[in-house]
Amino acid sequence: QVHLEASGGRLVQAGESLRLDCAASGDTISKYTMGWFRQAPGKGREFVAAIFYNGAMTYYADSVKGRFTISRDNAKNTVYLQMNSLKPEDTAVYYCARSLRWGRWSVDEFTSWGQGTQVTVSS
Repeated sequence: QVHLEASGGRLVQAGESLRLDCAASGDTISKYTMGWFRQAPGKGREFVAAIFYNGAMTYYADSVKGRFTISRDNAKNTVYLQMNSLKPEDTAVYYCARSLRWGRWSVDEFTSWGQGTQVTVSS
């Protein structure tokens, strides 16, 4: 059974950059679509970005398009989320998860949720 651990979150100022890592253990992620989601206080978990199993395709929520970049290194069993030009509205707990499908971005399509990492962006 895979364990996904997100890390790298911290307090930053608006406009700064941050990279989140999602390290997998217990199973390979190389066969899976990997996704990043986030959950702000009092809100539901929302899709942020996804990457195809071999990295050939990526997809982003409109709210982060042009600012965030998802990537993966299957040899390291790790997925990354580079976040640039951060805004206070990006403040949330960020989670990674995996899916056997491509093109479905709902929370229900993803599994193996790990503990998230807190990103706080101050204005």
